[in-house]
Amino acid sequence: MARYRDEITGLATPLSDAEDLDALLDRIGDARVVMLGEASHGTHEFYHWRATLTRRLIDECGFSFVAVEGDWPDCDRIDRSVRCMPGAPDDPREALLVFERWPTWMWANEEVSDFARWLRARNATVEESARAGFHGLDVYSMWESLREILVYLRENDPDSVPVALRAYRCFEPHGEDPQSYAVSTRFVPEGCEEEVIALLTELRQRAGRLVPPYPESGSSADGQRWSQFGAWQNAEVVAGAERYYRAMVAGGRSSWNVRDRHMDETLDRLLDYYGPHAKAVVWAHNTHVGDARATDMAAAGEVNIGQLARERYGPERVVLVGFGTHRGTVVAGDAWGAPMQEMRVPPARRGSLEEALHEAAPPQALFVFPRDERPHLLTEEIDHRAIGVVYHPEREAWGNYVPTVLGSRYDAFAWFDATRGVVPLRPRRADAREPETFPAGV
Repeated sequence: MARYRDEITGLATPLSDAEDLDALLDRIGDARVVMLGEASHGTHEFYHWRATLTRRLIDECGFSFVAVEGDWPDCDRIDRSVRCMPGAPDDPREALLVFERWPTWMWANEEVSDFARWLRARNATVEESARAGFHGLDVYSMWESLREILVYLRENDPDSVPVALRAYRCFEPHGEDPQSYAVSTRFVPEGCEEEVIALLTELRQRAGRLVPPYPESGSSADGQRWSQFGAWQNAEVVAGAERYYRAMVAGGRSSWNVRDRHMDETLDRLLDYYGPHAKAVVWAHNTHVGDARATDMAAAGEVNIGQLARERYGPERVVLVGFGTHRGTVVAGDAWGAPMQEMRVPPARRGSLEEALHEAAPPQALFVFPRDERPHLLTEEIDHRAIGVVYHPEREAWGNYVPTVLGSRYDAFAWFDATRGVVPLRPRRADAREPETFPAGV
């Protein structure tokens, strides 16, 4: 990888504290969406530095919320705490401790807890309309979202409860087992689609009657508006999950696109909710954040939220930041639903981006890519490591890498030569009944 040495030296800026992010903030400018990736779901440095940058984006650039690759109901409990809503825990760590779906460590960890506590403390000092939120983008949590809808309708619109109950009872025979429901659609192709569409239509109609954005701070209308929006979003999750499970049992890669399109649409709904000047920070895996068109995902017909955001808002309004490491440890499982463990991440394989950066970059470095006159490192295809929640270090010789044109996939890159695993909290026993995500838990 000697051919890239001078290029790496010229592009790299040492990264040691928050002030070293200035060049990236200059690049972000007035972007509406900033997506911050990770090469794994269990690396301390990725979480720590995403949080460090996000603090600056919220404090200095007025970003409105953080949207993560997590479930809507779980993240809504965190959001209510960090936005100091009535009845929510004073400490967002309490909301993190009740995460149940495997892999719990992905969000129930000390790094996220530290950020959420900072966000609540910050929000407590500003007007309610200026408080930054914390929201989940993902498509899972079908049954929890159905229960949340029923609770909302029983309290706010009892006449609409029957339509929600019809959907719930359609899914009920499957005992909250998505695999069971997915398999059933092979024999009854329509599954619960009709009931879900009726429920979604009902909640969309209610959402169409939302009160205007940002009523008087602290007013009852403000809380009512968020509750209505949450019910609508839970219905969108149910609809998205139903499509996702149906696609999974059919095989192939279509379930990936169902999931990422759902995350893209959720992000857009949140931006609409927060208002015309809203700005979002997204935390997700590199395989979701980095533009799919710059990888072999495009040849397979896959899209992701990085690509979809550039297409929706324009590439000049979206900044995509990848993260990577050469070696260290990571928290992961050796099978879907397996106990979490801290695993060794071996040195990156030869010919990879990570090997090139290991040989020439500072131990921690930031790369903000030039818009013009790009060096070969940014324009040539090179293998780039990707570790999922299911990880087998012994497969590094032939797996765990995505062919990538770096300068097209991202706008910037954060590099950490040696890394360590996140520090998990102690949540309750994880529920591993969700089907494994395609391609490998990312």
